[in-house]
Amino acid sequence: MADKEKTWPGFTGEAYPEVCDIRSMPPQPDVLKPGQLPIEQIKQYFEEGYVVIEKFFDIEADLEPCRRAIEDLVEELAQKLFKAGKIKNLYREYGLDKRLIKIDEEWPGAVILLHKIGHLPQAFRNLWGNEKLLNLIEQVLGPEIAGMPNWNFRDKTPHNEATTVPWHQDAGYLSTDVYKVLLATVWIPFLDTNRKNGCMEVIPRGHSTGKVANHTCCAGDTWYIQLDEEDMNKTLGVYVLVHQSLNVYNILDNASEGVRWSIDLRFKKPGLPNGMFGLKPDVLLRTKENPNMKIDWDTFDSIDRTKAQIASVRDLVEIAEDQEFDTTVQGPWMRKWELVNHNNHVKKHVEMEAAKNKDKILG
Repeated sequence: MADKEKTWPGFTGEAYPEVCDIRSMPPQPDVLKPGQLPIEQIKQYFEEGYVVIEKFFDIEADLEPCRRAIEDLVEELAQKLFKAGKIKNLYREYGLDKRLIKIDEEWPGAVILLHKIGHLPQAFRNLWGNEKLLNLIEQVLGPEIAGMPNWNFRDKTPHNEATTVPWHQDAGYLSTDVYKVLLATVWIPFLDTNRKNGCMEVIPRGHSTGKVANHTCCAGDTWYIQLDEEDMNKTLGVYVLVHQSLNVYNILDNASEGVRWSIDLRFKKPGLPNGMFGLKPDVLLRTKENPNMKIDWDTFDSIDRTKAQIASVRDLVEIAEDQEFDTTVQGPWMRKWELVNHNNHVKKHVEMEAAKNKDKILG
């Protein structure tokens, strides 16, 4: 197994436990600011790899604007598909919990198109720059905070493999220079979550070895990397693992009758590698000198991460005419791990790689 692991660029075998355990906890404030937690909960984050915070956001002020923004995103998607002749009904009579389901039933893949949005609605920007949230992250990273480009909007429809995330470490999607950088992930659901509608599973201390285990790509009919239980136990010291970038987690299937909406946002210290293969820089959220700075969202949003990911594995390959409606997902993480399942996402990635390599030979 060791020789096999060393074959794949994503597996380095290096360990940096000091980056993510209690040794990296910054000095804690004597007087807590709004949103900050007692030191016992911050210690839990570093020792266990996660912490659950209930009733953190104001529902009306912070979360309802996001739900309205999601309604607008679904409307934009419906109009786009309708005008292109992909669907014959806008399904406006259905609410936020059902409309996307009906659209995806008529045109399978609509869920993936919405997941691939490359811009942040203003409500999402406000949530990411929320003062309470940044105060909390300050307890984990210190007063200098950057937002990472690999945020994800989750439109989790029922029994949809494309939204059921297998066991993995976030760092498995990122370049290896980020393995020794503390990254903090905040997962924010926009409605109550439970096992039935697809909650996140977290198992303590999956980060404790400071290692990134051997992943494979891609799970089922998806673009997701995944961890084998044997590799998790061998490398990480646990059998089934989930928040730090080295922690391991999954997201269950949605067995309810409605859509489960959420977003995950990621943070790090400015100036350190962000693992994005040079595709997109961070957005500066807070500095020690200017904790209430004006965040430059427009510059951050001017680079579409999804399009940059496609370009990173396509290079000079011609853009397909239906690129706007492409329901496959590719990215540089596919170069890191063994491709064990050749579904449509992987097939397109392989075709892009072959075309790029052919161009290099001809050049």
